[in-house]
Amino acid sequence: MPFVILPTNSASGGYDITNSLRFNAGSSDYLNRTPAGAGSLTNWTWSGWIKRSTIGAEQSIFFGDSSTTNYGGILFQSSDTLDFVNRPSGGVNARLLTTQVFRDVSAWYHIVVVWNTSSATSGDRLILYVNGVRVTSFSTETYPSQNTSSVLNTAIAHEVGAYIQANGGSFGAGFRGYMSDVFFIDGQALTPSSFGETDSDTGIWKPKAFSGTYGTNGFYLQFKNSASLGTDSSGNGNTFTVNNLTSVDQSTDTPTNNFCTMNPLDFGDNATSYATFSEGNLKALGNTSAWRGSHGTMGVSKGKWYFEGKAIGVPDGDTGVYIGWCDPALATTYDVGGNNANYNFYIWTNQAIRFNNSITGSYYSFTQDDICGFALDLDNGKGYISKNGTFYNNNNTSSSPNTSNPDFTITLPPTNNGVLVPCIIGYNDGGFFLNFGSPPYSANSYTDGAGYGNFSYAVPSGYYSLNTKNLANFG
Repeated sequence: MPFVILPTNSASGGYDITNSLRFNAGSSDYLNRTPAGAGSLTNWTWSGWIKRSTIGAEQSIFFGDSSTTNYGGILFQSSDTLDFVNRPSGGVNARLLTTQVFRDVSAWYHIVVVWNTSSATSGDRLILYVNGVRVTSFSTETYPSQNTSSVLNTAIAHEVGAYIQANGGSFGAGFRGYMSDVFFIDGQALTPSSFGETDSDTGIWKPKAFSGTYGTNGFYLQFKNSASLGTDSSGNGNTFTVNNLTSVDQSTDTPTNNFCTMNPLDFGDNATSYATFSEGNLKALGNTSAWRGSHGTMGVSKGKWYFEGKAIGVPDGDTGVYIGWCDPALATTYDVGGNNANYNFYIWTNQAIRFNNSITGSYYSFTQDDICGFALDLDNGKGYISKNGTFYNNNNTSSSPNTSNPDFTITLPPTNNGVLVPCIIGYNDGGFFLNFGSPPYSANSYTDGAGYGNFSYAVPSGYYSLNTKNLANFG
């Protein structure tokens, strides 16, 4: 059960970040800007919060490049190590490549890179921090000479979420995941304490408001303006051009309120998931000819919770997609038609409702783009399913759950402290967009009772979206 976020490791309160930007490499998403002139080439700081969606692939975070032999920037290597490289035309003169790997797709990482070649101390001329801690273990460790110029912050193309000129002018190393609260400080070598702090209650590293100055080429990307996602909020006007990103890619999944996604690494005891995941692990599309599945990144054992799924493809016969809640200890290689009935979950398909591997109804057929709602009441042990805003409640249709007539009466599993997680299981074709409150498609702006989420249909009264603020308050 890797990476499942529970109420006990959720934090609430303090400085709030409202937006992030969701990148999908398959869409060639990136931001770009070319400064009018060079800034400081010996002193600058980059800070940003990153939530990965895909591992095992080279992914650029921030790059400056004019050719395949003149570039510098921050990226994840295909080994999932973090890399900073400075390569002017004469060759690499500075590089730090971590031994530490970064494979948690449920977490937000705070990354700070400091270029400070005016320092008399060699080891302080290039510094990497992750979550407020200086990284000290590297497989490649090349420090620049004093007063070495960086390629970043010169008057060349700079990209967020990809590199272009370093790939011969073509989109390359596309980032897959979320970025939030991105700063570039021109002319200053700062520490992580300028951007974050340790929460006194939880010990978790968290963002805080930046109160300093930015310098000539400095910028601050908040991703608040859905019509101009590259807007610079520093006051400098160093706004980035948006490429293949739209308002749908603006997310409320942030370091101060982390939302559930699907976990492409958590698929029971089999080596593969049924699905190819994309769009920040919120799009699952079938790719195997055997029953496989994956779990969500957040688990609950009490409270009332709601999420939606939007059908991508209509399954044919008994091949297709099941979606709902399950015990995270459940291996997702089961035959949902008859074997391995010793688990506790409910899921939904085009043919019928299944609960603990028994068919309980056949009135939930769906078609392309139907929106399915999943309401889980763990305080009373009941579960409900809706289609396009209507709760069927065992053929008694209504716009809200009928508490006297639930679709399911739920007993929590004895494993993992009685936790249930969202799950998606499939065979061959079909898929779903998942909406835990920050959807990868245009929804109708319905929020939960705490004011969080963006859903297509009204959230039932007293039910909440799956995010860390709600887990801390209601989980």
